[in-house]
Amino acid sequence: MSSGSPVVVKLGGTTITEQQDVLGEIVAERRQRPVIVVHGGGKRLTEWLERLGVASRFEAGRRVTDDATLEVFLAVLGGLINAELTAALLRLGADAVGLRGIDGGSIRGPRADGLGRVISEGVADPALLETLLDAGRLPVLTPMGLDPDGLICNVNADDAAAAVSAALGGELVLLTDTDGVRDASGERIVELTPDAAERLITDGVIAGGMVPKVRSALRALGPGSRAERAVIADGRLNGALHGALHEGRGTGFRMS
Repeated sequence: MSSGSPVVVKLGGTTITEQQDVLGEIVAERRQRPVIVVHGGGKRLTEWLERLGVASRFEAGRRVTDDATLEVFLAVLGGLINAELTAALLRLGADAVGLRGIDGGSIRGPRADGLGRVISEGVADPALLETLLDAGRLPVLTPMGLDPDGLICNVNADDAAAAVSAALGGELVLLTDTDGVRDASGERIVELTPDAAERLITDGVIAGGMVPKVRSALRALGPGSRAERAVIADGRLNGALHGALHEGRGTGFRMS
């Protein structure tokens, strides 16, 4: 792998115009160390499903993915959004390479119960990503993977980013629409250990959509992981990535 500890950055799938600042930061960070981008796209996927008359259904915040939904998922995330992000990073001077979690068998795992074509707790094989990083490339990864039968499945983008970070090591930054995790009084928590995070989930302080994000951050640091740190931070702020990595923005997670 090229020099420096890698950073895995999870982006949402909003329009390129809304992400110009953070994309510029990604290119700047890539000049210093290896960077991998994992992108989401749930909002735009829902918009396309509505256009095509395909109903969206969710269970505990996770998208149920039947065969019809998977086809649109492959087209929108694996095609449209991945191509837009890759082209935008190339325009900014990065040697970006678009790929999908199925390429090289990069992400595999069992299906989640009751969600259809969805992988839960996928495991990443870093071989292809390391080859690209060694060549000075910036991988842009669509969150999909292969189930035990070799069938293509949807993977939650936070989960995919966590799996990649666990396999490659370094730092994980989950960019979202809130500046980290809040305590019972509403104050931002600067840093959490896994035990403290689990207590907050049990007590209901961490709730709603923040729970799966926190669990993804914790999974990135779980047994056998090479990751050193994970951060949940607000991707809408100016200097979001630099702030998460170097200025203590958001909420950081460490093993102890």
